[in-house]
Amino acid sequence: MGFTPSVAMEFGIEAIALALMIVFLSGIASMLISKKTKFPYTPLLIFFGILVGPILHLILPETARMLFYYIRAFGLFIVMLAAGFQLKISLLRKHMVVIGLLDTLGLLFTALLAGWFFQLVFHVPWVIGFLFGAIVSGTDPATLVPLFKVHRIDKDTETIILTEAIFNGPLAIILTLVAFIFIIPEVPALQDVILIVPSNTLYLAATFFFLYQTLASALLGLGFAALTYYTMAKLKVTEHPYAEILVLAMAFGAYVFGEFIKASGFLVVTVMAIVLSNYALIFRRRSERMDEAIENNAKFTDTLSTFSIILIFVLLGSALDLSRDTMNAIVYGTIVALFVIFVARPLASLVILPKTGVKKYLFIALEGPKGAVAASMATLPIAIGRAFGDANLVHWGEIILVSALMTVFLSMILESAWMPLLSRKLLGEEKG
Repeated sequence: MGFTPSVAMEFGIEAIALALMIVFLSGIASMLISKKTKFPYTPLLIFFGILVGPILHLILPETARMLFYYIRAFGLFIVMLAAGFQLKISLLRKHMVVIGLLDTLGLLFTALLAGWFFQLVFHVPWVIGFLFGAIVSGTDPATLVPLFKVHRIDKDTETIILTEAIFNGPLAIILTLVAFIFIIPEVPALQDVILIVPSNTLYLAATFFFLYQTLASALLGLGFAALTYYTMAKLKVTEHPYAEILVLAMAFGAYVFGEFIKASGFLVVTVMAIVLSNYALIFRRRSERMDEAIENNAKFTDTLSTFSIILIFVLLGSALDLSRDTMNAIVYGTIVALFVIFVARPLASLVILPKTGVKKYLFIALEGPKGAVAASMATLPIAIGRAFGDANLVHWGEIILVSALMTVFLSMILESAWMPLLSRKLLGEEKG
């Protein structure tokens, strides 16, 4: 999946336009099927991507990979921004301990368990296994939101699962970058951080890197949210579409500034959106105009997020190479995926059992689908391996990509299919 911008010159605008037409038609077909069957459209996007790509060849793999090269980061940026607007701090406070455990120990234990099993199945070095585990450690709010619209569960459980997903997406990205420290410490983005750690051990550097990225991103996100809010309030930029344009512009600035100071641009924009969405509570002021502006931004970013998810998943399916080696990786990747879903996630979620009780714990443990973050980050090992001329990382990256996609695909399908049964059996007394 490693493409440079010069590759775009090989493709005519007509070919790109045609590919985008097929992508969006695949997206609308998935959504119409979802509406009819009440089954989430996100796994259908991957299926349609494979159908229009490697099966029917309506989109050539080279075209799909070139487009994905540009869309991956932008799409994740939009997904993170939209997710932030979904979170309400009033509900977060009530479940802060459970969410905190899931997004720290739960995230790390999922990565370690998934990485250990990946290493065992594919006979790769431990660091490669951990890289895979980090990539699939987070869960996906974009899959959960439409699910909860169809299958109503109690608000407390819904809040825990959604809020966990909103935070652990950007945290999984940071954890993935930590994994790269162990594999290729020469990556420029990591060098500045490693140099200021008062030790030459990579483990200390990795720990410092994770803590720095998390704290710096949170503070920067708060700062940009405050700047955006006061700009909107003082200049009265609250009408449609001016408010949406301003917030999007400031979010791009927040992302760029976050990356400049070696923080996580994705976490910065997530925190920025969370603060803006809860402006009345944080800045202790409320107005009808600002409420309307925030609501319009939530709708606007949600629409952009839908576009981004369609592009990410259809193009990723279209870019797959269904060679014999890939088919072998799919078989073993399916085994790994089932381990992540049925073993790693439930074991990692045991940290919340004393706080939730058995039934709620089981529901949360079995409803953690992977999504856009895992699918997008799965392409990084190949890209970085090619950039640094590391043939082993490219080879392992192909296996990571296929296994991560199988984990995303199966977790979406299975956890969507059994949600009605789980909500009835485990949350029946709380169902609202």
